[in-house]
Amino acid sequence: MTADLSWMLEDIVQNVPKARHAVLLSADGLPRGSTDGMAQKDVRTISAAMAGMQSLSRATSHFAGPGEDRQWNQTIIEFSHGWIFLIGAGQGAYLAAAAAPDVDMQQISFRMHRLVARLGNNLTSPPRVNADGSDGRSGRHRSQPAAGGTGIPIADLDEVIGKVEGARHAVLLGSDGLPRGATTGMSQDLADTISAAMTGIHAYSRATSQFAGVSQEAHWRQTVIEFQHGWIFLISAGRGAFLAAAAEHHADIGEFTTRLHEVVPRLSAYLAPRGEASRT
Repeated sequence: MTADLSWMLEDIVQNVPKARHAVLLSADGLPRGSTDGMAQKDVRTISAAMAGMQSLSRATSHFAGPGEDRQWNQTIIEFSHGWIFLIGAGQGAYLAAAAAPDVDMQQISFRMHRLVARLGNNLTSPPRVNADGSDGRSGRHRSQPAAGGTGIPIADLDEVIGKVEGARHAVLLGSDGLPRGATTGMSQDLADTISAAMTGIHAYSRATSQFAGVSQEAHWRQTVIEFQHGWIFLISAGRGAFLAAAAEHHADIGEFTTRLHEVVPRLSAYLAPRGEASRT
């Protein structure tokens, strides 16, 4: 893929009200096209961040649960001032688009996927590869980590998971990226692995703020990763901390995210600096 395909990307911003930008990038973070009005420095920054984002997103598939088809579908980043959408665009290529907060999400999704179909004449379609790197033909998947618990179960998170059908896990991460606690039965290995990936996803998310739009009061709200078999949500938890949670694909996502945001104020006691928890 060597041709500059910028002209094809204009379809999104010209036909979707409130769409702002679009960038086509390779898996190694090289820009292959962008819409008019973006500085080349910004295009390179967004391409690198989106490449890192998709790589880490795919690596978290086991957190969303087991399944024969664990293909990554998309990653969505929400800011107070806009949205960013990231989808696959063929063999080793990805399409990122940015839009205002009130964009019609169905319309921009439709246009992005239609553009990917058009790009098929220029890009080779990828083999159907699951997020764990398997081709899915064996009918097997990696087993979930053995239950054991992180040693710091958080009852409020257990309550959220217990009330939403299809909800699986949740882990609270401090501003240092280390787990402060999780739902009962979540293994320490899983908590540590997911914490490392989510710390990177959080950093990449924040780095893309300017792509979503320019605002003096801009702040990151959440990053959502959709797989064929489930969802992962990463939301702000205050004090620079964040909460990661996973659910099966059939779960009521509206109810799940509402309950996650409602529980955040009750998690502050777990976010006190080391050694100060007893005084909070």
